[in-house]
Amino acid sequence: MNTYRIYEDFKATLGDAAAKSLAQTLGTMFEELKDTVTKEDFRILRESVDANVSRLEGAITRLAEGQTKLFEAQARTDTRIAELVEGQTRTDTKIAELVEGQTKLLEAQTRTDTKMAELVEAQTRTDTKMAELVEAQTRTDTKMAELVEAQTRTEQRIETMTEAMNRLTTRTDAVVGHTFELRFRDRLTAYLGRFLRRGKVIGNDTLLDMIEPCVTTEEVEDFLRADIVAKGLVNGAETYLVVEVSSTGDTKDVLRAERRTAILRKAGLAAIPLVACAVILPEALEIARRSGVQIWCNGSIVEAAA
Repeated sequence: MNTYRIYEDFKATLGDAAAKSLAQTLGTMFEELKDTVTKEDFRILRESVDANVSRLEGAITRLAEGQTKLFEAQARTDTRIAELVEGQTRTDTKIAELVEGQTKLLEAQTRTDTKMAELVEAQTRTDTKMAELVEAQTRTDTKMAELVEAQTRTEQRIETMTEAMNRLTTRTDAVVGHTFELRFRDRLTAYLGRFLRRGKVIGNDTLLDMIEPCVTTEEVEDFLRADIVAKGLVNGAETYLVVEVSSTGDTKDVLRAERRTAILRKAGLAAIPLVACAVILPEALEIARRSGVQIWCNGSIVEAAA
């Protein structure tokens, strides 16, 4: 029995240890059988062994096929593992990229947080300043309200004083005007002696009979409100003088004198308008020059109006 050959035959299939054990077992069996069995027994044993060997070879063949399949499965597994390793490598690369991106994001977030903190601090300072400004504005508004109230009281007092002054001025002007009119009436010949010879003041109503048939009722009433009507000689001709008296001669005085003189002229009477005043306004003097109204100012006839 060549146990070494058996060992060599099965070593590749069963492996070193299993092949060696099988060779030793078969060698022992053949040694024992040489002395105990006959040829017939040996034939039977040999057939049995051959059958067993045949079954063993079938089993070994199936085992080999299974091992081949296992190797193929292992190869596929290795391929899959290689693919998984490659996928893992790509995953690791992506993770590394994500980690790097996350790191940059964290750094950017840190910078953003720093800027936000600075903005919050700046906003806090701004809010503080705004609060101070609001407080200062409130104080200013309060002071302004007090000033406005004080100004209102002052304006009310000024208005009251102005009204009182206007009333006083009106009364004073009336008194001064009336006084000036009385003085001019009393001293007519002294003031107008060279312009109106033999002049004398007459009542306005003395001319009613002559003017009523020629003018309207409104014109009669307007003429009766003339300050002074005088009669005398102007350049040797009998003439009526219609006088408006005012401390300050204005355009209204000039127009009244002209209008009331025109009433007498409509009745066919020779008449001259005259404004007697202490001061004549420039615009009134200009109108008087254009309309032929005489101006007596502060003691004498203004020649430019003659």
